[in-house]
Amino acid sequence: MPITPANGQTAGDATVSTPAGAAEPIMLELVDEDGTTIGTAEKLAAHQPPGQLHRAFSVFLFDEKGRLLLQRRALTKYHSPGVWSNTCCGHPYPGETPFAAAARRTAEELGIAPALLAEAGTVRYNHPDPASGLVEQEYNHLFVGLVRAEPAPDPDEIGEIAFVTPQELAERHERAPFSAWFMTVLDAARPAVRELTGRSAGW
Repeated sequence: MPITPANGQTAGDATVSTPAGAAEPIMLELVDEDGTTIGTAEKLAAHQPPGQLHRAFSVFLFDEKGRLLLQRRALTKYHSPGVWSNTCCGHPYPGETPFAAAARRTAEELGIAPALLAEAGTVRYNHPDPASGLVEQEYNHLFVGLVRAEPAPDPDEIGEIAFVTPQELAERHERAPFSAWFMTVLDAARPAVRELTGRSAGW
């Protein structure tokens, strides 16, 4: 059974600190199948089986060579620790736009502001995570963009980063664990990725 972190230090955990230092649960937006907000739920509760459909986002950033920036999630994260995934992903706070949330979490996790960040559609999926027992029932807003600054990953969020070509990604995917949602969001974002990086990048 996953344990909710008690320190309440980051929005990547299931709690967040208030100015008075007390930990408050992070709330997510629950949505219907059309992506319309219908309520809120505490973050960890929304991921307990069978899962509650909620709003999320996924970011794919590329360098000037058309390589995708991957991150390996920190081993201390309660959900999907130590696995590789896309540049950044997470959940908007209730009332926060997905675009604002994507930019916020990219800065918090990687210490960078994308040189370009553009909407790339949405995808809805249901992915159980066998390792944690949690379930991703998400209506996910996709974003693609460019990164020109050197990332400065937060070690509480990210264990490692890598820029990869499509071939390097395929090789890494064969030998290393990836997040349950990774291929679903990447495949959904591919048309926008190809438009951004050009045919020669191979995406």
